[in-house]
Amino acid sequence: MTSYTPSELDARKLHQCLLGGIAPRPIAFVSTQDAQGRVNLAPFSYFNVFSANPPLLVFSPARRGRDGSTKHTWDNVQRVPEVVVNLVDHAMVHACSLASTDYAEGVDEFVKTGLTPLASDHVAPPRVAESPVQLECKVVKLESLGEQGGAGQLVFAEIVKMHFRDDVVNDAGVPDAMLLDLVGRCGGDHYVRAHGDALFTVAKPLGVMGMGVDALPEDVRTSRVLTGNQLAMLGGAEALPDETDVNEHKLLELADLFMEHEDDGAALEQALHQHAASLLDQGMVDEAWKTLLSFNAG
Repeated sequence: MTSYTPSELDARKLHQCLLGGIAPRPIAFVSTQDAQGRVNLAPFSYFNVFSANPPLLVFSPARRGRDGSTKHTWDNVQRVPEVVVNLVDHAMVHACSLASTDYAEGVDEFVKTGLTPLASDHVAPPRVAESPVQLECKVVKLESLGEQGGAGQLVFAEIVKMHFRDDVVNDAGVPDAMLLDLVGRCGGDHYVRAHGDALFTVAKPLGVMGMGVDALPEDVRTSRVLTGNQLAMLGGAEALPDETDVNEHKLLELADLFMEHEDDGAALEQALHQHAASLLDQGMVDEAWKTLLSFNAG
């Protein structure tokens, strides 16, 4: 284990450790407007949604590490406390990266990136037409965490209108992760793409009181085959299958395994655990339980 005390690191390495270790992070592609009506567009990965009621998100245009100066986004929200937070999909990731260039004050990143400004309904800054998710927000609070380089400058923004591109909304009328193709920031120059095989599902234990890993039978809990993830899947069950179901599963599904290892209990147990692991990888928790319990079934 490599361990650090933050105060013992120089600013550059601390920044690298934080952004490399806390990843991936969603990207807020933020449009703002200054007092003269000039538009700014910049990406920030210090960002997330923090409340549904009220619908509130927070992002941080942190001070520049080299000299502690503030960014145009922070300067703009002091004067015009309205923003649009646009989410970034793979089709616009390079334009988003280009917008992070430290252009001079007053330069319009919409023009520089070739992205399309789209008039907002309730706030002054425009939306990014190419973005699949566009969140019009009123700034409700600003909090500076210091004047030193790298210090966070927190923008608390309440969503007043949400826009979702039609092709990313499912039949229930909500954005679908399988359709969005969003990207996130990791350390260095690395990004992650939430698409295809990178997406997977984990059932939420809502309305279910899982027994927990501590309640698993000892031979299962101490298995040399099953992983921590697989043990947690088993621990998510409320109760064990009854003996009748286990015996039926043993006769119908496991007869060949029992015949193959009828004279070697240790080999049989390992084979059953390996089979259960395969079932768990397919999300078949009940079948995995029946397989594991069959070892001691009558």
